[in-house]
Amino acid sequence: MTSVMLDGDVMRIALIVGSTRPNRFADHPVKWIQQGAATRSDFELETLDLRDWPLPFFAEPTPPVFTGGVFTHPLAQRWGQKIAEFDGFIICTAEYNHGPPAVLKNALDYAMKEWKHKPVSYVGYGGVGAARAIEQLRLTAIELRMAPLSLAVHIGSEAFIGVMAQGKSLDDYPYLIDARTLMFNQLVWWARALAPAHAAHILSTRAMNVPQSISMNSVPS
Repeated sequence: MTSVMLDGDVMRIALIVGSTRPNRFADHPVKWIQQGAATRSDFELETLDLRDWPLPFFAEPTPPVFTGGVFTHPLAQRWGQKIAEFDGFIICTAEYNHGPPAVLKNALDYAMKEWKHKPVSYVGYGGVGAARAIEQLRLTAIELRMAPLSLAVHIGSEAFIGVMAQGKSLDDYPYLIDARTLMFNQLVWWARALAPAHAAHILSTRAMNVPQSISMNSVPS
């Protein structure tokens, strides 16, 4: 069920963990984002770890744009239902060969109408803070009719090495704390701004009995 956000309401935000490999660095920023979110009263955070969602490699027999966004695989159906519960998203991503992990792109492809008209921001880590992977993810978000935000958290080499090899935590880097706060603020603002339009569009398409995937792909982002 899609919620309607009013100014002052508590948003539901999903933190998607985009790496599933053993010994991943992702657990450090995920815990740090969770700790920051726990201090906020304007949103609730739920973590969706893709390790817990072993979606198959995308192999739908019919493009979902022609099925109303309905997927044949049972886990994909549950994934879409879960995504529909949220008002916005934070994606935590690594960067492999200048792009995001394949498992993350696959998870994005396994939902459709559930993403639309919702904001998404990013926390990236690696040599350049996963900047190139995040730029690719923003392009994917645009095609999914999401609202990719300009503010993100980029955990570059200094903090990455500090955490991995020097016993530091991400809280030892004030500029990352500031970036996290700004990201949270922007995500809240956009979720509240977009939620009424998102809900109104769903009601109108239901009234006209038009599949959301088709109708929402025919209107500007």
